[in-house]
Amino acid sequence: MSATEQNLATTPAHLFADFAALAERLRRVSVEVRGRRHGAGSGVIWRSDGLIVTNSHVVAGSRAEVRLADGRKFDATVTRRDRLHDLAELRVEATNLPAAAIGDSGALRVGELVLAVGNPLGHVGALATGIVHATGLRFIAADVRLAPGNSGGLLADARGEVIGVNSMIARGLALAVPATEVERFLAREDHPKRPTLGVVLRPVKVRLDEGESPGLLVLEVQESSAAGRAGLLLGDVLVGALGRLFRAFDDLPRALLAAREVKLELVRGGERLSLTVTLGEGGEGTEQES
Repeated sequence: MSATEQNLATTPAHLFADFAALAERLRRVSVEVRGRRHGAGSGVIWRSDGLIVTNSHVVAGSRAEVRLADGRKFDATVTRRDRLHDLAELRVEATNLPAAAIGDSGALRVGELVLAVGNPLGHVGALATGIVHATGLRFIAADVRLAPGNSGGLLADARGEVIGVNSMIARGLALAVPATEVERFLAREDHPKRPTLGVVLRPVKVRLDEGESPGLLVLEVQESSAAGRAGLLLGDVLVGALGRLFRAFDDLPRALLAAREVKLELVRGGERLSLTVTLGEGGEGTEQES
């Protein structure tokens, strides 16, 4: 018998039952969100009065359909969004919903056990576990195995308190928007319009002459957007902006805030190209898909 098997054999049965109960509680505060023409994402019941949080890139327009763990379906309205932090607030006409217990993401430590709940690849309410890899940045990084459909789903600590909203996968790690950032987003009264590019992106690694570099694969270019007018195409890989290669996957949003005209470096068909985009405000923005 291995050491792991011995540990499991001597673990009190009530601990397994407690963990199963915690997992079920987290599943009840998770929802499936259908806000795009194809596929579905996830969301978190943040408050019992019908307020649901998900990723901005999960909902393309102003309406979405939400399905609760008990099978009930609701039409939802997108009441606000922040594309820079990949967050969206949804509202459904319902009360007394099972709401998440919100934890202190600022107190999270590297090595802590975390749990993710979402709807990957059509598996509703799927649970994954892992440990915190890094904190203190724009995202919480954890070695939780996620797949398309997990976007907008919850990341919780071992107490069952939600400490983040899963946003994307980068270099094998799940990246979640911290709960403290979500609370700031929900409390904000003024929502200034941000410069937008008009694309859906997926983080990838690119091998360039300078070595391996973070890149952003273009999955969708929205009609009449800044990206479309500049000639950005499906399949292009963005590798830099403002004369510098990306050093991190979230360098692009910062570049978009720096100037109205932004020179983008990209790879198309194996060739390095440059395009200059003139940014607009509001409307459809730059989104990242997990």
